[in-house]
Amino acid sequence: MEHIAAPTMTVVVREATALTADFDAVVGNFRPAVFRLALAWLRDRDAAETVAQDCFIRAWNSREVFRGECGVKTWLMQIAVNLIRDHIRNRKLQFWRRAKLEPVDRMSQVPDAGQQSPESALLRREQVSVLWAAVDRLPEKQRCVFLLRFVEDMDILEIAMATGMKEGTVKTHLFRSLGTVRKRMESGI
Repeated sequence: MEHIAAPTMTVVVREATALTADFDAVVGNFRPAVFRLALAWLRDRDAAETVAQDCFIRAWNSREVFRGECGVKTWLMQIAVNLIRDHIRNRKLQFWRRAKLEPVDRMSQVPDAGQQSPESALLRREQVSVLWAAVDRLPEKQRCVFLLRFVEDMDILEIAMATGMKEGTVKTHLFRSLGTVRKRMESGI
């Protein structure tokens, strides 16, 4: 039994050592993804910056306990999801609400030089606005799964590991969120 456990420990130690040795590269590679997720969820650029920064601080402080059971991106997304949930809980305790910012990734502001008429640009902005309004109205777990899948392009297994849900639960939340978003997009609500 000891012989079987030793290679596993070596892999874990190697992963944790690589994480520590090249943490600047980890931040450089994964910060945009963490920021996009936070911005898509919170719709507040300052809050998203704070969450992204806190995510990497927490990852740095916890690097020794990183077990290597999942990829670094999945581990970071799990930290980010927890920080976002904490931020939302804390924000709910405040007596005022922040105004929501424009949709993520400037999707509604992409200027296609000469290819998009003002009318089609307006239509696109309205569609994006309806999409994000529909996503905002999803229950928390469905919104989390939806954003991880479509903003961060994570697969079902990665989402399950990042959220602590079972794969079947992730699939159910994804299916329901897609159905709800499609209905709301069709009705324009």
